[in-house]
Amino acid sequence: MPKIQQVVSFLSLCASISLALLSTGPFKKSHRFLSMVNTPGETSCDSLSYSNELKRKIPVQSGVNAIVGLAGLSVASLASPLISNAKDSVKIWSKVDLPVRETLFDISFDPSKPTHGWVVGAKGTFLETFDGGDTWTTRSFTTLDEDEEINYRFEVASLLDNEGWIIGKPAIMLHTRDGGKQFERIPLSPKLPGDPTFITATGPGQAEMITSQGAVYTTVNGGLNWKAQVKETIDATLNRVSSSGTSGASFFTGKIANQIRDKNGNYIAIGSRGNLFLTWSPGQDYWIPHNRGSSRRIQNMGFIGNDVKNGIWMTLNGGALLKTGPNPDLNQVDIESLFTSSKINSGGYGIIDVSWRAPENVWAVGGSGIIFESKDGGNVFRFNDNAKDIPGNLYRVKFFGDESDKKRGGFALGSDGVLLKFNTAA
Repeated sequence: MPKIQQVVSFLSLCASISLALLSTGPFKKSHRFLSMVNTPGETSCDSLSYSNELKRKIPVQSGVNAIVGLAGLSVASLASPLISNAKDSVKIWSKVDLPVRETLFDISFDPSKPTHGWVVGAKGTFLETFDGGDTWTTRSFTTLDEDEEINYRFEVASLLDNEGWIIGKPAIMLHTRDGGKQFERIPLSPKLPGDPTFITATGPGQAEMITSQGAVYTTVNGGLNWKAQVKETIDATLNRVSSSGTSGASFFTGKIANQIRDKNGNYIAIGSRGNLFLTWSPGQDYWIPHNRGSSRRIQNMGFIGNDVKNGIWMTLNGGALLKTGPNPDLNQVDIESLFTSSKINSGGYGIIDVSWRAPENVWAVGGSGIIFESKDGGNVFRFNDNAKDIPGNLYRVKFFGDESDKKRGGFALGSDGVLLKFNTAA
């Protein structure tokens, strides 16, 4: 019995010491420190540094809660800062689990069925969703052998009112009239100048295509016949006008690295070396080459809000981003003089794609998974850390639906099977 009494006395002494420490000792200081976690507005750090600081503070609070719980004290006042921070740290972009790890190149949703979409990529990757992009399943083409399919890199997909088109490399074109239940392979003429590099569905049995040499074609019968919209290729145009002094024309390799189309059919084409760009509008016979105002190579270009009337954006090697004002004159040779620089600190990483979710809300993605957001129409960008722990590059960012829709969703996609979905509730 004396030994039991000694044990009881010892436990009582430990409990008294614990309560004393909690009220006057170092744990009281920790409590004061933790109560400041929910006041980020009092600091001048950005979202990235604040996120790292929050990660360092949370374990400390968990430790205090554990000790207070042992002492039988209330922890409601200590838990509230943590709950507040959890709400503030909801990710705008979240990673979607996919059954593949290949590089993804394009994504498309059917405007008439917003929950139905496709993703295409390397090694024959073809994914389909019927729930708006939350879950994806792999698809294969019955028109291709399994061994043959894996050799293709599908780069562009377009879906409109169940009419769908997919193109890839080596040169291949696939077409469906029933939303993808069945595909037919469209034969490509050996006389076609260059390989198909872009295609968009424009109506039932209708599509518009551009090749790697800048030849633009349209079809109205599901790809059986194609009508040329331009009289000569980009190479022929540059050979004809090179004597006029167009900067970069003499270095053109005969192919374009990227081509961008706005919703009205206007095009921008970027030379494969990034030292030249050209424009073309419906009804014109020839491409118009434009002088460069900088020796830095073009990374990518595009139309603001998918409409040339809103302006054009351009990114350069090293992470620079520029844009024009509304209604740039595409017939102006020195159009690059209309561009002004946006404020973006990319740290030297290349900005690969830019997309306007709304007139004031702009998103840019690039190398090493970087994401930037602008809330003033693209003048100033701030870093978003939602993808900082995801390895790989982001190549595309696209939004779907009307710009006036505040719930407009979108996706960013890139290497290693990375697909990020925009959280409209964030």
